[in-house]
Amino acid sequence: MPKHLWLLIIGMIINVTGSSFLWPLNTVYIHDHLGKSLTFAGFVLMGNAGAGVVGNLIGGALFDRVGGYRSILIGISITFGSSLGLIFFHSFYPYMIFLITLGFGGGMVFPSMYAYAGTVWKEGGRKAYNAIYVAQNVGVAVGAAAGGLLASFSFQWIFVGNAIMYVAFFLLAFFGYRSLAHRSAEPVIKNVLDDRFVIKSRTRFRALIWLCAAYFICWLAYVQWQSTIASYTQDIGISLSHYSLLWTVNGAIIVLGQPLLAYIVKNWLRVTKTQIIVGISIFMVSFLVASQANIFMGLMTAMIILTIGEMLVWPAVPTIAGNLAPKGREGFYQGVVNSTATGGRMFGPIVGGLIVDLSGIQSMFYVVFCLLIVGLLITFIYDRNIVPEASSQVA
Repeated sequence: MPKHLWLLIIGMIINVTGSSFLWPLNTVYIHDHLGKSLTFAGFVLMGNAGAGVVGNLIGGALFDRVGGYRSILIGISITFGSSLGLIFFHSFYPYMIFLITLGFGGGMVFPSMYAYAGTVWKEGGRKAYNAIYVAQNVGVAVGAAAGGLLASFSFQWIFVGNAIMYVAFFLLAFFGYRSLAHRSAEPVIKNVLDDRFVIKSRTRFRALIWLCAAYFICWLAYVQWQSTIASYTQDIGISLSHYSLLWTVNGAIIVLGQPLLAYIVKNWLRVTKTQIIVGISIFMVSFLVASQANIFMGLMTAMIILTIGEMLVWPAVPTIAGNLAPKGREGFYQGVVNSTATGGRMFGPIVGGLIVDLSGIQSMFYVVFCLLIVGLLITFIYDRNIVPEASSQVA
């Protein structure tokens, strides 16, 4: 891999390690420490994710207009300021406000990171996006484990650790990413919704939207592990440190399982679209297993199955988006993809929380399973009007 990609990988690890101190425990903190209902916690997380949607779209547009270097620095500055505020003010209303600004700043960073990966190693194809995805999950593994440990002492230490990691990411980006600016796509100084662009790329953009609809459903399902299932683990007597261990295992499998994944993709799942179809099917199995689990090992089994599914789906969607994107619109297309994921994280907690509050955790599992069937059907048809190499790139 190019050395420039390694800079992005290191930055992503630091960034996600910092955010992973906090996000797996948001619902637990709001519900158990601040005394709010799961539905109300869902609304707060929806605000965080909604700000992330806006941040993703703005960050992607800025990548195309002024370059990723400035977009990333702006985003990091916002996240650091928010994390610093949380150290001193974390009663409910300040917590809610800073959580929303964290979502906005974090959202600005991700499209530029993915767009940079695709431009500094164009010949890498799926490998470039997969490298950033793996880096994210190294951060998830390290951050979730550290966050669970810190939470066992005090949530205050989580806020401190969060701020420290964002400082480190800012310094790396400020001094290290300046050299990436000239390697990225030339900024396109025009509106991202320019009429000529829409008309010219209507078929590809429509395919992207359909693909993102399935991606949205997958994230809506996945985020239940960070919201309703997180609270459910407390109800059945699983400690915070054990819940965080689920995410540590998730990240460890993603990192250590890459050689096996590469072999499977190379020999059996060479078409990117097929990877998504198989991955969604595995998601469905995971939720069936989780629905029958009432002890830690049952949930661990479901998490392992879920992880296998996400290893196939999460890198595949930005890969196809990068392949669909016209020249000069890489940031915008990645912004749409990342805002879709953030949208799933936005509505997932509130949808799951409402279902659990009204009908119980089992109903949530069954509703999610049915939604994943819809996502599977959409994936089968999203590319029916575009050329095969754009929609089903060979890994």
